[in-house]
Amino acid sequence: MANSKPQQLALTGLAAAFICIFGPLILPIPISPVPISLCTLAIYFCGYLLGSKCAVVSVLIYLLIGFLGVPVFSGFTSGPGHLLGPTGGYLIGYLLLALICGQSRGKSRSHLLVSCLTGTIICYALGTLWLALQNQLSLPTACMAGVVPFLIGDFVKLFIVTIAGPGIYKRLQL
Repeated sequence: MANSKPQQLALTGLAAAFICIFGPLILPIPISPVPISLCTLAIYFCGYLLGSKCAVVSVLIYLLIGFLGVPVFSGFTSGPGHLLGPTGGYLIGYLLLALICGQSRGKSRSHLLVSCLTGTIICYALGTLWLALQNQLSLPTACMAGVVPFLIGDFVKLFIVTIAGPGIYKRLQL
């Protein structure tokens, strides 16, 4: 955590804004209803830089903003339908992703990589289960639609945060 309560609040708000900026940026994939999103990259960084508590609150703010109609979800979308629709499990999974990534705050690159990878797997599991239920798909079919197309992109994002995260953390002196 940051040194003071006002600083924690300010950093949490900035982290929520960071997620809101990166969240809508997507690369649609024709074989899946779930686009590649930069939101997970933002959450990786928020977790590592701020820790679990601030990162989870930042994601909650992001989800609330999107729920209320501000277009911060993938593809500049918003509304309750996204939290309740096929991609809702991934959005809710962001909370667990933030929680788990935040446990690596300021730690080694290997700890950061393991935390973010574990959080990603849990987010995938929740999202894929939700996708399967919403679209009446088998789990293997949902996994092929909601996980497999995103593996390379997520490995790239994990590489980026693992390489850049510790340097940014050191420079920000959080």
